[in-house]
Amino acid sequence: MALGSIASIETFGLVDGPGIRTVVFLSGCKLRCKYCHNPEMWKKGKENYTPEELVKKVLRSKPYFKRNHGGVTFSGGEPLLQMDFLLETCKRLKEENIHIALDTCGVGNGRYEEILPYIDLVIFDIKALNPKDYQELTGRPVDESLKFLSLCQKMKKPLWIRQVVVPGWNDREEYMIALGEFISKLDCVEKVELLPYHTLGIEKYKKLGIPYPLEGVPAMDKEACDELTKILFHHLKTSKE
Repeated sequence: MALGSIASIETFGLVDGPGIRTVVFLSGCKLRCKYCHNPEMWKKGKENYTPEELVKKVLRSKPYFKRNHGGVTFSGGEPLLQMDFLLETCKRLKEENIHIALDTCGVGNGRYEEILPYIDLVIFDIKALNPKDYQELTGRPVDESLKFLSLCQKMKKPLWIRQVVVPGWNDREEYMIALGEFISKLDCVEKVELLPYHTLGIEKYKKLGIPYPLEGVPAMDKEACDELTKILFHHLKTSKE
């Protein structure tokens, strides 16, 4: 039986998918995003759950799921790096008719065609739009991410799109127009969110003795982010007309 390395489990989550959700944070990630606020989750920790144990824990919240169309969201880290555990757990959850969301950047170890049939919603994190910026921001090529997104399109998976907005990086109108063009070409997009960059993770870097990549970059102003959201949504609307 596959074992999973789980950093934490949040019950009654309200932002990581529809309804009330149990959010399972799996440790391990190939990317090293400059704005990452959970560096303690880059590496896999102790393998501390079996699929049976996790499903048993999740089922305690099943009555709440039924009332408001909630379910389970797998996040991280990057859940696609623990494919054997994720696949076995999702199969068990589907036997219980639980809605499953996957919060991912799409950079795992492949076998995506095996897991996606069990996923009801993909929450996809866009890092950057062109290969050079993606490499600079994450430390890895963009190819694997696009491969995963392409498969989501082929399998017509419902998508929520998220983009972190960082001052001096992508907080400009031109980027929002390009982002709108990118998203408008995707099928099954149900929701788009811009997330303002924050500095809450700095102390974690200090405790771990890791240099903070965006030292001196201020948190993204929420009102400015709201204005960029208006630009993005206007472009999305006009591109569909």
